[in-house]
Amino acid sequence: MRRPVAGGPKCEAGSGTILMLVASAVVLLAGVLLALLAAVAVARHRAASAADLAALAAQAHALEGQPAACRAAAAVLSPVGADLVDCALVNGVADVRASVRPGGPLGRLGAVTARARAAPGQFGPRGRAPIRTNQDGSRVIT
Repeated sequence: MRRPVAGGPKCEAGSGTILMLVASAVVLLAGVLLALLAAVAVARHRAASAADLAALAAQAHALEGQPAACRAAAAVLSPVGADLVDCALVNGVADVRASVRPGGPLGRLGAVTARARAAPGQFGPRGRAPIRTNQDGSRVIT
């Protein structure tokens, strides 16, 4: 009967198990990182949608003045889980910034912010945007 030689095949027993544990840990870590990135992306989209909605609400109340417009923007943000960061109404254009906190442990790190603007619309007959022809013959939607 032979004795195992140092560095021979018997000394590598169990190395495959350790290799599989390390590979599993790397795959698990990559999955967690991808899930966290997805949560941030979802929060960014939610913030952008909330800012769009708030800007439209502010624009709808623009004739009542900036305080009323910003109150309307804040009122539509609270049901969707967003916060109003900034609101301004300059020359009839509503400029709104909204923030949303990502879900899970990322919410403790900070919020995602998005900005949206809404201006009054101008429509011609039959609900179409008026088209103006320039002197060079090009057509522009005004």
